[in-house]
Formats: sequence, structure tokens, C-alpha cells
Amino acid sequence: MNLARKLLHTRYRVNDLERTVKFYREVLGLQEVRRHQSPRGAELVFLKAPDSEELIELCCFPASGPVQVQPDLTHLAFAVDSLEEFGRHLARLGLAYSDGPHLNADGGGLAFIDAPEGYEIELIQPNRSGAEGGL
Repeated sequence: MNLARKLLHTRYRVNDLERTVKFYREVLGLQEVRRHQSPRGAELVFLKAPDSEELIELCCFPASGPVQVQPDLTHLAFAVDSLEEFGRHLARLGLAYSDGPHLNADGGGLAFIDAPEGYEIELIQPNRSGAEGGL
């Protein structure tokens, strides 16, 4: 039996493709892997985090109407070495955490930032043993 064996990418549809790509590249440090137009006319950009195989597909397809992301609908989670250092990086860009950081006794923690279009990004600092479980 052939079962799903590997997550390849996750798609987020956006209204402003270039603004969103800029955010993921400059704020999170993701790399643009490829860009093309789908057969139905959607503009697609694939991004990845340096230590990940899975891709994020950003899609702009105005024919399907404007994107309206509901609060707490979905989020992407990324590992960071230090929420404190990442917070300083955000401040240099004129940004701030939308929630947190929340740290626990073992040194691990999490925080959130808001991406364009209303998508939420979770940032997870590993605990002292290296586990990336958040809270």
C-alpha cells in the first residue's frame, strides 16, 4: 500500500505576494527556492528554512477573491536559538512580538509574530536539553 511518506510543502494564499515574500526572507531568513505560474494562472513562490526540507508555498490567485485569514486559524512554527536575540532582530526591523515571549523553567519557550495577511508565526526556543517543544 502506498501511504503518504513525506511532507513536501504547505500552501498559504496571499493578497500581496511580494510583500509576503519580503517578510519571510527578511524577518525569518527563509530562502526562495523557486517561482513560477501554475497552469490556472496562480503566481507561486516556494521558500524554505535553512535546516528544513519542507517548503512553504506562497500563492497569489486574485481570481479566487481576497484572502481573509480568521484569527487563530493556522500558523507556521519555526525553531530559533534565542527568543531574546530574535526579539532584538525584530526591533531592528521595527517589529515586535505579537504575543510573548513565554519562557518556562527549563529554558524553552515560545513567542508569536504576525505575518502579512494575518497569518501567525510561532517561534520556539529549545529548552536546555535541546528539545523544541515550546511550553
